[in-house]
Amino acid sequence: MREKFLAYIQELQDQITQALEEIDTKAKFKEDKWERKEGGGGRTRVIENGKVFEKGGVNISAVHGPLAPAMQKYFKVGDVDFFACGLSLVIHPKNPMVPTVHANWRYFEMYDKSGQVIDQWFGGGQDLTPYYLFEEDANHFHKICKKACDSHGSNLYTEYKKKCDEYFWNTHRNEARGIGGLFFDYLKSTPKKNIEDWYQFVTQVGDSFLDAYLPIVNKRKELPYKDAQREWQEIRRGRYVEFNLIHDKGTLFGLKTNGRIESILMSLPPHVQWQYNHQPTNGSDEEKLIHVLKNPRNWV
Repeated sequence: MREKFLAYIQELQDQITQALEEIDTKAKFKEDKWERKEGGGGRTRVIENGKVFEKGGVNISAVHGPLAPAMQKYFKVGDVDFFACGLSLVIHPKNPMVPTVHANWRYFEMYDKSGQVIDQWFGGGQDLTPYYLFEEDANHFHKICKKACDSHGSNLYTEYKKKCDEYFWNTHRNEARGIGGLFFDYLKSTPKKNIEDWYQFVTQVGDSFLDAYLPIVNKRKELPYKDAQREWQEIRRGRYVEFNLIHDKGTLFGLKTNGRIESILMSLPPHVQWQYNHQPTNGSDEEKLIHVLKNPRNWV
């Protein structure tokens, strides 16, 4: 399974970076291959200063070795070895009418000292973070997410949409990071679904990503915007940074397993603002977004 999923994310990385370059028309992804001294490595691809995308990363990694003591405590296991691979992406568009998007699909194994697999699971998801709310875009993104889920279980979209709303929640701000999507973790073999079933599910979600995001980009990338709207985008990006540095489990895992810091922090946008006690004007489009972030909605 580890080789199978690694081959999948390598191909998916190629598909996604090629599609994003075709939309941008100006910037190209720069590739940076790296190795982790404890075992494994990755292939980081970053796009910057494009016509459409101000900054973005589409990264894959496959790391292995002894599980660090901090992570042993986190997983409540003893001295074990691990393998983890995944694709993680964050795209920050230049135009504030185009939403930021995040996605991650990952696989994890743990082994005893004889090399036997003692645990394995999939995790991941995809979610949208708009700066201005276009309800038809939210409906489209969630419709594609639901379609990817439905052939694997009629309850999966509802369950993983709820988990996404709960996970991407800035508790210190009492608001969501964005308008959600899907979030799932610890997808393990059960009497109803084996690990191959979960592989089929996760890869179908991964395959749906471009269909979920690219139509929104194409629809909004040429819309005019004012300096004040760009300023709002940068203020909201600050909330994105806060979530990633305070709450995100992926960031925590990378830091505690001696991950590559440039790859871990590639999710951070290049231009951000923190204004003291900023409040949107009553009745404004900005306030409309905040209302939805504080009160997550069902979009399909």
